[in-house]
Amino acid sequence: MSAGKVGKMMKAMNGSEEKKKPSINMTIRGPLRKQVIVPMVKSNAKLIVQSAHQHIANINNCLRNIKSDIIVDFLRVSNDKVNITMSKLASPSDLTTIEKYIKNINNIALDLIESPHLPKSKLYLKIIGLLHLMGNGIITPDFVKGVLKETHLFKDVSLASKP
Repeated sequence: MSAGKVGKMMKAMNGSEEKKKPSINMTIRGPLRKQVIVPMVKSNAKLIVQSAHQHIANINNCLRNIKSDIIVDFLRVSNDKVNITMSKLASPSDLTTIEKYIKNINNIALDLIESPHLPKSKLYLKIIGLLHLMGNGIITPDFVKGVLKETHLFKDVSLASKP
């Protein structure tokens, strides 16, 4: 028997075998559901982030005034949007309050700020079994888009690419 095997057997008998801590596997990439995304131009985003601590405190005061139980943890700029990380999932009234506050900030171009929203999930859909011909001609990508938009299941869905 080799010395290494004898050493391992001795440790196992004494109960001093080292246990490895379990590692955490992160499965989420991209924005979390606890974030609120406010699309805007970079110049507006830079103005907001320059005094982020003040805006965080003010947004928290506005949320407290509407009796919301969430708070803003931090702000950051990502491309052409501001990501606001919250303690919990924001409700529609929280989103409205955040939008009102951001649109009342001095020196901000209001027409270049979109409504805040929660991150969207990415889902993949494979459609099989469509007929290539209809009574009035060939099925086009525009026809498929039109059918999807008319269906209530796809009301708030935005397509990542053409069908």
